[in-house]
Amino acid sequence: MFLTLHCAIIKINYYNSGDDFMNTETEKLTQILKESNNIVFFGGAGVSTASKIPDFRSSNGLFSQKLNATFTPEQLVSHTFYMRYPEEFFQFYKDKLIYPNAKPNNAHIALAKLEQLGKLKAIVTQNIDGLHQMAGSKNVFELHGSVHRNHCTKCHAFYDAEFILKAKGVPICSKCGGRVKPDVVLYEEGLDEDVINGAIGAISKADTLIIGGTSLVVYPAAGLINYFNGKNLVLINKSTTSADNKANLVINDNIDKVLFKAIDDM
Repeated sequence: MFLTLHCAIIKINYYNSGDDFMNTETEKLTQILKESNNIVFFGGAGVSTASKIPDFRSSNGLFSQKLNATFTPEQLVSHTFYMRYPEEFFQFYKDKLIYPNAKPNNAHIALAKLEQLGKLKAIVTQNIDGLHQMAGSKNVFELHGSVHRNHCTKCHAFYDAEFILKAKGVPICSKCGGRVKPDVVLYEEGLDEDVINGAIGAISKADTLIIGGTSLVVYPAAGLINYFNGKNLVLINKSTTSADNKANLVINDNIDKVLFKAIDDM
């Protein structure tokens, strides 16, 4: 059963505008970070936007001449589509979900720094790009898996993202001839139980939960934040979310800019 959030909403009257308004919010975030000792960050696709990785839902889908049909992005990354139309699945997967040249942006770098300071205890991410680890973060719970891990469905041999990108059509295991599947949670598939339990454990122990770069519409991942029972709930997202009214602090701006400035000022 989900726990209830017990976050007193802090009402702050701002009389500034523009940059002054954003600076005041960032200063408030910096103060929260200074006073916190067990921070967890829960992030979504917006965290990687500055790394030029768009949300796959922004795709217009794919028209398949072979199948004579147009499919939505959600259909294209479903387990059913993967099983029935593997060639079309991997075409979309390689074009829209793997970005081999992407590098960590200021949000990833700032969070890694916060972990090094001993403040940030865990990152719970819905992203599959591996940029948090590339930036130096150690304790990362990848709810939806990672494009950097791929395994043969028969012999379980490991393959990296480069192998998938170079494969013509459906990637085939060089050892046994089985199909190589990305360790990415597709629609219709369940989340990894160990990852879920790890994320729940981290969130439930946190004194501050920062939610960033996500509109909180993808379940069951978004539901994990309901396990938070700490002091400070912070929302950083360009648009409003369903949890805004429960937060101590809401900042509607680019998360890479906000996090980098807040942590740099500590």
